[in-house]
Amino acid sequence: MKKSLNDDSIGALSAKLQQANNDFTAVYPGETGKRQPVHTVYGGAHLFKSDSATRLGALARRSLDQFAPDFLMFAKAIGLAGSEQLPDSPEEDAGLVAQLEANREQVRHENKPAWLAHAIYNRVNEKLRREPVEDFRVDFEDGYGNRPDEEEDGHAASAAAEVAEGMRNETLPPFIGIRIKPFTEELRARSMRTLDIFVSTLVEESGGKLPQNFVVTQPKITIPEQVSALADLFELLESKTGLAKSSLKLEMMIETTQSIINARGEINLPQLLAAARGRCVAAHFGTYDYTASCSITAAHQHMMHPACDFAKNMMQVSFAGTGIWLSDGATNIMPVAPHRFTEGGPALTPEQIEENRNVVHRAWKLHYDHVKHSLETAFYQGWDLHPAQLPTRYAAVYAFFLESLDAASERLKNFVEKAAKATLVGDVFDDAATGQGLLNYFLRAINCGALTEEEAVERSGLTVAELRSGSFVKILNNRQSL
Repeated sequence: MKKSLNDDSIGALSAKLQQANNDFTAVYPGETGKRQPVHTVYGGAHLFKSDSATRLGALARRSLDQFAPDFLMFAKAIGLAGSEQLPDSPEEDAGLVAQLEANREQVRHENKPAWLAHAIYNRVNEKLRREPVEDFRVDFEDGYGNRPDEEEDGHAASAAAEVAEGMRNETLPPFIGIRIKPFTEELRARSMRTLDIFVSTLVEESGGKLPQNFVVTQPKITIPEQVSALADLFELLESKTGLAKSSLKLEMMIETTQSIINARGEINLPQLLAAARGRCVAAHFGTYDYTASCSITAAHQHMMHPACDFAKNMMQVSFAGTGIWLSDGATNIMPVAPHRFTEGGPALTPEQIEENRNVVHRAWKLHYDHVKHSLETAFYQGWDLHPAQLPTRYAAVYAFFLESLDAASERLKNFVEKAAKATLVGDVFDDAATGQGLLNYFLRAINCGALTEEEAVERSGLTVAELRSGSFVKILNNRQSL
């Protein structure tokens, strides 16, 4: 076979390309495969206790018990798919309830809306008992406000002591961190001082350790120098406290227009990430600060505004392949009943009870729809502001995975069985990238509690080891070598 070039003649070209490819891979390593929390709950630092997550779970269960005491009422309140076909209460169809208890799999095939409503309600209740909060942010910013220096100093130290107590008692959620004030001229000194006190106290109280998955949230970023300054501060703290190098991590809040496009007309997001020098693990979108910075009036500031979708699309394009987790904002309409019973006071009237239920259900439905929109646009994490939002957070996440379980199972099984060959299931054509996406679907479903590991094995056709590998390419290679 005639050739004009030999290995020596293209050696320099190949070496140059190899270096460029390696540089690209360093910036875009892909998904980490680690568990991402489905939400971040935040609360003022002055209120944080070592058992805050447990107490929030109890409040969430109380809200669910009071305003949706059965799976049918909950399904109708949030507008779960097919819920309009279901009876209004278990008493209307005792046979359905008995069948669900006796043979859920049969009901899944014969009456999927009933199975879905029942499964989600049970899994939400189980989650609220076992692990009600996945990620908590001890807040020194919007949820805390501006206070005298002496007062914030005290809260920084006391919150750190509570985190250390939670580490000892194993009462912390699996992810935790603090949100400091922004690095603006007015607040940077206060922000740095709070971080110093908190980290120094925590390290002293915990015997030199940080909680697992500890992160510092930096709000209202406008320029890369603010992120770089936080990374510099981390280096100083690690050196002075004895923490391991690079143990302090940060997440950026994208909530200003300048964080999207800078004064030179450049996309600022990659520059912010580069300024973190490998310490950034996530980027969180701030709905209300961002819409306010766009001069959108308060009545139209909400998570589904087109301005928010634009900003989040920019985040996706800028951070895709980097391994950075993306998180959406919060729903600011709280599921709080307007009428409260006071001990020793008059009982609530039937009209007040009905109004309470309607108000909570409307807020639940809004939150459910917002979370569903986030999930559909590949933002698998969001912020929750109130314990009564936890039931709808988990309901939306579970519904997202369970509604498409049958289709995902069929596609993945078929794809794996035919190894590396492209397949056609129905009218959906799959390739290797889709195979990894389907695998990620099952991994996320397991991590959030929508599926147990045993259910995922049964539905996916994969082994436990294959699921845990997190790599579709590895699965195919191993199966092809057998």
